[in-house]
Amino acid sequence: MPDMINKLKNIISEVSQIEIKSADEAEQFRLKYLSRKGILNDLFEEFKTISNTEKKEVGKVMNELKQVTEGKLADAQQTFTASKTKKEEILDLTLPPESSELGARHPLNIVQNKILSIFNKLGFTISEGPEIEDDWHNFSALNFPENHPARDMQDTFFIDKNFSLRTHCTSVQVRLMEQKKIPLRAVMPGRVYRNEAISARAHCFFHQIDAVYIDKNVSFADLKQTLYQFVKEMFGEEFQVRFRPSYFPFTEPSAEMDISCMICKGSGCNVCKHTGWVEILGCGMVDPNVLTLNNIDPEEYSGFAFGMGVERITMLLYEIKDLRLFSINDTRFIKQFTGEA
Repeated sequence: MPDMINKLKNIISEVSQIEIKSADEAEQFRLKYLSRKGILNDLFEEFKTISNTEKKEVGKVMNELKQVTEGKLADAQQTFTASKTKKEEILDLTLPPESSELGARHPLNIVQNKILSIFNKLGFTISEGPEIEDDWHNFSALNFPENHPARDMQDTFFIDKNFSLRTHCTSVQVRLMEQKKIPLRAVMPGRVYRNEAISARAHCFFHQIDAVYIDKNVSFADLKQTLYQFVKEMFGEEFQVRFRPSYFPFTEPSAEMDISCMICKGSGCNVCKHTGWVEILGCGMVDPNVLTLNNIDPEEYSGFAFGMGVERITMLLYEIKDLRLFSINDTRFIKQFTGEA
């Protein structure tokens, strides 16, 4: 027993005199004394072989050795951990800054902002309205007959018999006319909903910009000149434009405006349905019935209105052939627009 106690005391003295100067030395100390193959583990195995009468005295020295050894290691680890943390907190202000990765705007936002900017320069203000509309603002006040196909469940997402998701932003036009602030010149951006099959050219929701101008002596020539100016600033002067007669419940006469396809350059593709032309908006003179329904005298005032899909314009500008890319949240697609204004 005296030999065992002397051995333990010698190790205690040895441990007490050790100076740990680095994290590596602390790890070597741990491996030597406190690991499963270390000195203390061997001593505890040896401790099991001595008689029970000797264990009390030897065990007291063994515990002292364990406390000294573990305390030495804990102090060293705390010192080097604090030193490492302090070192990491020091900032070197002479280093060049880390470059920040530029974010990407969604292409629909880029194009919508550009469209709004063009019409804002032409004197149009920007107005918005709710996406859930009642029958009056979405249909009745815009001269939709009771049996119009747009009122059918196959075309409109109805919430109940009185409310639906708006099918166009022209509903905001009604809200503006109700305010009786004539002359009225506004563009109305927003998301709209149609109960349509999803494909490369159509979706059940999309983004639209509608516009209205009501004043005295407004003519179809004013409408055409406004849209010619829009196409010139949006696409450039090299693209051809044509107007085709059409029908909308809230305009009369009505037309659709096409431009030559930017994707196939007129040779034909799936976007232009192989015609070389792409419809970009519908337009016309505000129907006198709409003015009357909204308590505006059609004998004194006239106006024009038009609406366009932002997705269609964006597909043309960036030569995108599948409309579904705008809503699938593929970051590979969005990152292509990094740095765009």
